[in-house]
Amino acid sequence: MDIYDVAIIGTGPAGLSAAINLKLHNKSFIWLGAKNLSTKVEKSEKIANYPGMGYISGKDLIGRFEAHAEEMGLEITEQMVTAIMPMGDMFMLSAGSDVYQARTILLATGAAAAKGFEGEEEMLGRGVSYCATCDGFLYKGKTIAVFCGDERFEHEVDYLAELADKVYVASGYAGGKYGRNGSGAEGGNAGKIEMLPKPVKKIKGGLKADGVILTDDTEVAVDGIFCLRNSIAPTTLLKDLELDGAHIIVDRAMNTNIKGVFAAGDCTGRPYQIAKSVGEGNIAAHTIVEYLAEK
Repeated sequence: MDIYDVAIIGTGPAGLSAAINLKLHNKSFIWLGAKNLSTKVEKSEKIANYPGMGYISGKDLIGRFEAHAEEMGLEITEQMVTAIMPMGDMFMLSAGSDVYQARTILLATGAAAAKGFEGEEEMLGRGVSYCATCDGFLYKGKTIAVFCGDERFEHEVDYLAELADKVYVASGYAGGKYGRNGSGAEGGNAGKIEMLPKPVKKIKGGLKADGVILTDDTEVAVDGIFCLRNSIAPTTLLKDLELDGAHIIVDRAMNTNIKGVFAAGDCTGRPYQIAKSVGEGNIAAHTIVEYLAEK
């Protein structure tokens, strides 16, 4: 198994900035996240405070980010990391059904992943899963709930519907098949999939998760819950990571409290600005280069 110098988790401005600088320093890294880089940036109507760009739309800025990444030969592995395990002087990452090893970790997960549903972390591994292909077979012929946080996970909802008897879907986006005002399930899965009328508020259960509670307090009984997001809460990835509220605590060099783990971008706190994220990604990359040199 290859051991990377760095595993970058997150493909927003901070992750991109770090990837560019690590590439320039000839470091080996795996870059994990969504290939569309950042829907948050893309949906921005007008950006006025990114130096050198003047007034620019989020869509145009993302286009420039993508062109830069392509020019640099940067590759994105489109998987969601579900666990990071310290292993002496390196880390092991679980992403889908794959495992990777890296000497350092850069968390550039953004602010949106700071908090899951109430009861989610407690029930993880006890009826709550983040990986359809890993755990879907456990629910063959059963009833499940799926939180689909991005259109790119819709094929995983379809996969789960092929296994389960009934699938309740809660959406975290607009459009697509399973988004708010989406077109709905197609083909043979249409009879198996039902959109939940309200957002999920809580995951309930005892020894095992057995239902979801919606924001109108309606309870839906299920055998298991899948949460499909672009990233998950930092403390779910690393149990001992120190937070200030919902944000990862870092110093000026982007070090976290865990040696070999760094963080940059919106996940470290306000202001939630592209320029700030790009700057922190740059700092983190240089700190990582120095850390690796010392090792």
